[in-house]
Amino acid sequence: MPLLTPAERRALRRQCPHIVTGFTTLTPAEEFAAMAAWCEAQQAEHDMYGEGALVEGFEARVAGLLGKPAAVFMPSGVMAQLAAVRIWTEQARLPRFGLHATSHLAQHEEQAFEALLQCHGVVLGHALRPLLAGDLAACRQPLACLLVELPIREAGGQLPSWDELTELSAAARERGIALHMDGARLWESVAFYGRPHAEVAALFDSVYVSVYKGIGGVAGAVLAGSEDFVAQARLWRRRFGGTLHHLSPMVVSAAMRFDERLALMPALYARTVAFAEMLNAVPGLRVNPGLPHTNMFHLYVDAPMDALMAARDALGAETGHWLLDHIRAAEVPGWSLSELYLGDRLLSLDDAVLAPLYARLLSDARQVPR
Repeated sequence: MPLLTPAERRALRRQCPHIVTGFTTLTPAEEFAAMAAWCEAQQAEHDMYGEGALVEGFEARVAGLLGKPAAVFMPSGVMAQLAAVRIWTEQARLPRFGLHATSHLAQHEEQAFEALLQCHGVVLGHALRPLLAGDLAACRQPLACLLVELPIREAGGQLPSWDELTELSAAARERGIALHMDGARLWESVAFYGRPHAEVAALFDSVYVSVYKGIGGVAGAVLAGSEDFVAQARLWRRRFGGTLHHLSPMVVSAAMRFDERLALMPALYARTVAFAEMLNAVPGLRVNPGLPHTNMFHLYVDAPMDALMAARDALGAETGHWLLDHIRAAEVPGWSLSELYLGDRLLSLDDAVLAPLYARLLSDARQVPR
């Protein structure tokens, strides 16, 4: 059976009534209608270049949740983190910062920190685990700041333990290095720590959070820190072209579901742990980390990538269950890897139904001619 084209695969996925990964999504028409209803109920008005009750109120809400004096809305996380790097390197008068090997800045931004900021990024730690205090100690180069991703997406959503995180924070402060959180998935991380957002954020000098990952807004991010830090961030937002005429559409799409999504995170984490336990019981499947740290993990499958994709597509067409999204070849020859980010869709699915489907997926993939 030939592999489907990307367009055919997207169409098949849309037709499946039972999708394991992610959140239930609205069509553009449904999204805009929901935004309009929320705006009417809240009597919301457009901001003007980021100024106005709607945007300022949301910024204050996030700042309060993170326990920071101030926050600023940004159109993208890329812009937010580049602004943070620029602020800390300027303050230290040192164009050098530390980051993890799998940091978004290192892998997905076309070396923007070099091209735009003329900064040197020093890679610390090991690609398959979170940054630790020992990694910082091993780096003898002076650093203006250190970016710490919570969780490490490319390592299956791993988090450092609370003690490891506090040790890293203390080590950075002892050396006078600003600690910045890449908290794109901070919302998903607090259930693991069992601590309020502000207690986690208190270990950092600045924090970036996403309002589309996890929250489900159409786009956008928030950057939080001291009053002075945020004032400088607003300046850099203007310089980067991010102070748009109206930020309100992005803010509304996040604000209207913000509290509901945050309240859902503990249940998603508990469901993810149980789901991972079921998958680990299927020979030929392996979850990393074995006990998930967030409502995401990597699933390793003892079958080649093309065979697994073909089996997934055929099973979806037959049963209406879409079991995996993006599939790639794993580091071990003959194995595949898929990232599972789990939202409200999984809450309505029973492991008693899913377990035989994943076992069949593996069996079918092994029977696909190579």
